[in-house]
Amino acid sequence: MDVSSALDAEAHGSPWARRAGALAFSLAHAALNALYPPTCLACRAATDRHGALCPRCWSTMRFIERPFCERLGTPFEQDLGQGLISPQAMADPPAFSRARAVARFEDGPARTLVHRLKYSDRAELSRPIGSWMARAGADILADADLLAPVPLHALRLWRRQFNQAAALAAEISRQTGRPCNPAALRRIKATRSQVGLSRTQRAENVQGAFRIAESAVVRDLNVVLVDDVLTSGATANAASRALLRAGAKRVDVLVFARVVTAA
Repeated sequence: MDVSSALDAEAHGSPWARRAGALAFSLAHAALNALYPPTCLACRAATDRHGALCPRCWSTMRFIERPFCERLGTPFEQDLGQGLISPQAMADPPAFSRARAVARFEDGPARTLVHRLKYSDRAELSRPIGSWMARAGADILADADLLAPVPLHALRLWRRQFNQAAALAAEISRQTGRPCNPAALRRIKATRSQVGLSRTQRAENVQGAFRIAESAVVRDLNVVLVDDVLTSGATANAASRALLRAGAKRVDVLVFARVVTAA
């Protein structure tokens, strides 16, 4: 078959073209595996494919599944029925409507992945992590009109050159088709790190830290706020309040990992 015939067959989706395309993909995949053997995202042990966890890390990842609090996304020890909220959510309701997370943030694969994404310039981790987040947050993403990542202050972004929340939001948008505006929120206050602060100190630290960008439109929209980790909820609450003050109909939160404290 000459070149023009091959191109014509490919254009019309002939069996020959499909087989040739499949063969080319297989060869490229084999070449990639030969040059860069697939390893575990967390511990770098050998795996059977790229972008996966090894069996050991998968078994130690503490995924969050139902039953959980519908507001905070924190897991219940026992299944008491759907639609329940935790005592914490009743006593101190968050500004956002619902939170969803893939896994608990504790020592192990989840913490390792978060630190590598955030501090080690491993932007490629946003693809598998974003895929997990899209599945964990399927119920809130189904109603989403806009994805908005939690922003970094300009000085911190300049030093780090990477916002992990924006990378995750972009990947979730790519996989779900939901619109994403990485510039919807601005961080106007250069807050100090939340690490080591009490719950009260965290809330005070981020009070008034966020503002809606002048060009952003959030009025009457269901917004999903995207971040890597949810700890006390102080940052998510502050960002949610800014979105709600700007007229957002509802704000939900989607993260990869969340801190789960004993009741």
